[in-house]
Amino acid sequence: MRTLAFLMCLFLLLAASTPAQPAWQSSLDSKIRFYQTTDLGIVLAGTERSLYAVDGQTGERLWRRDTGKINETAVTPVPETDLILLSRDLGSKSRLEAVDLVSGGAIWQSEKVKGDVMQLAVDPQNDLIAVVLVRGARGASGKEFKGKPIVHVLRLSDGSELWKRELDDDVDMMPSRFGDDLGEIAYTLDNYRAPLMIDGRLYLFYDGSTSCDALTGKEKEREKFRINEAGLALTEADPVIDDSHVYLSGRGRIRAIDRKTGNVAWKADDVGNAAEMALVGKTLFVRTGGRFTRLADGETVERGPYGMAAIDTENGDVKWRFKGADKGITNFVFSDAETIVIADRDEVITVDADTGRKREEFDHKVEKAQFVLINEGGNVVVGGRDEIAAFALGREAKRGARSIETSMESNIPVFFALTDTTSQAKRELWRIRHKAPGRGVFRIVAGIALRAAALYFRYGGIATSALGIARGGLSLANTVNSFRWSGIRSRFGSFDLTTLASNTASRYATQTLYSYGSFARTASLATRVSGMRIVTPSGIRESIANRIVPSRTEVQESVLDRLDPTRYAERLSDHLLRKKRLSELRGNYMYFYTDLERPFDQKGLAGVNIHTGKDARFILASDPDPGFILDESINLLYSANGDKLQAFDVLGR
Repeated sequence: MRTLAFLMCLFLLLAASTPAQPAWQSSLDSKIRFYQTTDLGIVLAGTERSLYAVDGQTGERLWRRDTGKINETAVTPVPETDLILLSRDLGSKSRLEAVDLVSGGAIWQSEKVKGDVMQLAVDPQNDLIAVVLVRGARGASGKEFKGKPIVHVLRLSDGSELWKRELDDDVDMMPSRFGDDLGEIAYTLDNYRAPLMIDGRLYLFYDGSTSCDALTGKEKEREKFRINEAGLALTEADPVIDDSHVYLSGRGRIRAIDRKTGNVAWKADDVGNAAEMALVGKTLFVRTGGRFTRLADGETVERGPYGMAAIDTENGDVKWRFKGADKGITNFVFSDAETIVIADRDEVITVDADTGRKREEFDHKVEKAQFVLINEGGNVVVGGRDEIAAFALGREAKRGARSIETSMESNIPVFFALTDTTSQAKRELWRIRHKAPGRGVFRIVAGIALRAAALYFRYGGIATSALGIARGGLSLANTVNSFRWSGIRSRFGSFDLTTLASNTASRYATQTLYSYGSFARTASLATRVSGMRIVTPSGIRESIANRIVPSRTEVQESVLDRLDPTRYAERLSDHLLRKKRLSELRGNYMYFYTDLERPFDQKGLAGVNIHTGKDARFILASDPDPGFILDESINLLYSANGDKLQAFDVLGR
């Protein structure tokens, strides 16, 4: 037995010292320009000549379409459906196609929609989709770029246009990539909140806030103001909803919109620059100020004033304001029903959710702290780009004297600093540092390191940070992020971690699939995957499952054409199972791009378990490209190398 154990250890040591080989590698027809994952486990990759669909688990090429050189903004997944939108320039004409993700066939085509789809909102139950485009959204990297968004509302089933609207003014746009000397690149609307379609109304957030009738385009409410303050991205909070109202931020005020009438029920003025909102019970909690991404170069900028406010949703009255975070502010989370946790540059701060009084504060000593979360043990976890640490909250810690001032404009209590004598050393449970490798081009290495850390927020980081709320039995109405799409989901490496900790990068997949393509013709598949539901939206046409047959005239190399009916059903069931796994996935690991220690002795990714503080996962990808993607539902990392799409295993300790 000892000999066998020795030989096994020797084998593992030799394997670890050998350069990592991909789990699979798929050779495409030319250099890969972009790639993105989908909820069905299919990876879409665009080359200089074609668009490919690749099975994410095996690397098998499912289909290919001759598209020529297309931008990464030309391919847009439609959330919770089996469709993607494909924009194409055909000489002097443009065409938008709804494509069946599984087969590559076209469900419908429209020549009325010109440009790449930047953002969208979809209401599959009412057969509606709103797409936002900007024509000619390409320009030199490192330059200011403006464009005029155009909104089209279409029937999702056939692409027929109901109405369109062109905004009055050009708006600032965000580069798809940051870096020097990149030449001509695509520009995006990632610096704005995606449109929201709810209760038959469409809300737009580009040159202010506008609501209109989703079927007719008739404007209901409009407030015009500059969205991106000081050239920064996402400085306004994502909308929050409850059963009766939609809560919107803008120009330092919060508005409650009645969901039935579309009218403004109340306004809370002079709240401050609202960067994050969460609704708990009948109280809307608002974070003001924070760290934001600068459009010009992708660097982060701190902008105040920093603090929090609590608003009574019954009447819009501000219950309290907190201004004790005077050195910046991260996102906020709840450790229990009564306690809010935030951090600034130096300290972790807890705030009484009912009164706004500061309860505790202690040093965290995390360099450039960018997010706070609560792990399964109820401990505070503070993280940055290359460091993460966990602390115990001292419920019985001594509290220093309270400092309260009253706002001159009202009788709202404003709370400032408190002192807690419990030392940081006694609270600290664990701390992990993983510095990015020093070799290579610094900007690229730094970008890869940021993307690695940001992977946590791709898979339910917000859900994990709200565990304390679930245990407390409260109803937490979080930001609206389902049935909307923005490029931030695939280009999250361009954003700072504070932004990702508090908004839509963590859109969760559901266990419902609205099908307009291959799945609609095989509704019995849902019985093969327990818990999954396939919906063929009513009112589209009679018996959609029998009538929709995607046109595959432009599809090459389709693997489905070679499958018999039994294998075809098995293939669809497998994709459905991957969506189910993704819907159940929650982030447990914060990844760091670093120099891995023995027995690996190479560059790669180390995954720290946020609940234990242990290095629990390793990915031996020494030089991933800056746009790499991790799929934790099947434990593979995707990276491009020339014309090859590669997948690397995630190793557990």
